[in-house]
Amino acid sequence: MENENSIERVKSLLLQAALPHVAFDGWSETTLRTAIADSAADPVLAQALFPRGGIDLAVAYHRAGDRAMAEALQNRDLSAMRFRDRVALAVRLRLELAEKEAVQRGTAVFALPAHAAEGAALIWGTADTIWNVLGDNSRDLNWYSKRTSLSAVYAATVLYWLGDQSEAQADTWEFLDRRIENVMQFEKLKAGLQENPAVKALLKGPMKVLERISAPKEPQDLPGKMKG
Repeated sequence: MENENSIERVKSLLLQAALPHVAFDGWSETTLRTAIADSAADPVLAQALFPRGGIDLAVAYHRAGDRAMAEALQNRDLSAMRFRDRVALAVRLRLELAEKEAVQRGTAVFALPAHAAEGAALIWGTADTIWNVLGDNSRDLNWYSKRTSLSAVYAATVLYWLGDQSEAQADTWEFLDRRIENVMQFEKLKAGLQENPAVKALLKGPMKVLERISAPKEPQDLPGKMKG
């Protein structure tokens, strides 16, 4: 455990040392080399922790943001908030805790075909973190639909936020509220359809198959399995 903590400390030090250079050199090998020099970290260990250089730094930065958001959310009293407002708060905290230039540079990296799948997985991971912190205990198809919807909301909001010049990012938070409202309307529609006898009869066959889909027990088990 002590060794694991030491490694995490080195990763954190390298990431913090890298951030001032991301605006100039992006998430690159140059940024990693500069971070190693600035932090006086062991170069061999640093290369082992970030074998792909800048892309691994960008991944670490994104995941650190997820952890910071989860901690901030857990320290809030959400009992008086509507559920949709809890989701909005989670997304807002995730962005407010991030550095816009670092996110913009990361968005450019993960837009490249070679890294697009990994970028999508990181966004999915953010949505998964939010749902988990908010107490989602679904294990069936809803596990996927919730994360798919929130991933789309989060990705769209990030892009809007990156170009937002409004005071205190007010336009972004209004955009976020509209996107979440769209999702809530869809969930209401879905619930209504599921209670409609005609629709239930029509989807009886397909739903029997879909109901066998279960959420993964561990993150590495994605995308989940069919129940026996």
